[in-house]
Amino acid sequence: MSLRKVSVTWQEIGEENAGQRVDNYLLAQLKGVPKSHIYRILRSGEVRINSGRVEATYRLKEGDKLRIPPYHGSGPTLGKALEPPRHFAKNRMGATILFEDEALLVLNKPAGWAVHGGSGIQLGVIEQLRLERPQNKFLELVHRLDRETSGLLLIAKKRSALRALHEQIRAGALDKRYLALAQGDFPAGCQRVQLDLYKYLNAQGERRVEVQAGGKPSETIFQTIKTYPGATLLEARLMTGRTHQIRVHLAHLHHPIAGDDKYGDFAWNKALQGLGLKRMFLHAHTLHLRHPLLATPLDLKAPLPQPLEDFLQRMSACAPNDFRA
Repeated sequence: MSLRKVSVTWQEIGEENAGQRVDNYLLAQLKGVPKSHIYRILRSGEVRINSGRVEATYRLKEGDKLRIPPYHGSGPTLGKALEPPRHFAKNRMGATILFEDEALLVLNKPAGWAVHGGSGIQLGVIEQLRLERPQNKFLELVHRLDRETSGLLLIAKKRSALRALHEQIRAGALDKRYLALAQGDFPAGCQRVQLDLYKYLNAQGERRVEVQAGGKPSETIFQTIKTYPGATLLEARLMTGRTHQIRVHLAHLHHPIAGDDKYGDFAWNKALQGLGLKRMFLHAHTLHLRHPLLATPLDLKAPLPQPLEDFLQRMSACAPNDFRA
């Protein structure tokens, strides 16, 4: 059994881990490290959150900066967790960088990649980037995408850029649009959806969102692009950025997204799999913003992935009732 030394690491807690106890989070992250050692470093104050000591029962908050001290771990799981996936770094990374300068990095994230580690995922996109780019002392996510959502992902390379981009988001100056294939015949034209969304954990401990009075306000503007047999291609413009917002809005309207395994139509999804849809049909395709340091307009676009383009071609050839629920 191999033994290896791991240096100090820093992690920023994401929304999906908010509310989790720090001891349980560390147990999931540090595979191969004895449980007794994790509680020892918590008691000794070697684990720090926002530079302060915490108890094992501390519940993580979104945005917390977690310091994990050097440790020794054994076993194959730990070894794999520390090694950046080569197929992402060498074969995909170059192709997915759409824009980069001294302040900003923009990726076209593939579906299936979590933007950060946690919830059983050892490394996300941001951790991989930090491993691959040790010369970049600051790399932080500006926003997040669901694991199964592809498309434009902003990463700040300077703290000043991160602050400026977050200010644009708060002011509603950052225009984010997605392409989604929705079930059924969505009303033609433009539709504004405003709903209160409430987050909760289901019986399996997975994060879910539902429409509920008293939840956080959310708003999406949907524009019909093209109809297909039993489905409609939509552009969704996010006016707010709530968890699973587009997915929950469309499911609430009885037009769930194709391939959505959380809020979608199971029977419809199964039929679409037979036509070759292997993922959720949601793609972040355009971003309009001001450069965080130069204040010049920046228009970014990520083309629809080829597997989704090919799927739409196959949908076009279907009979009108083949995929209606």
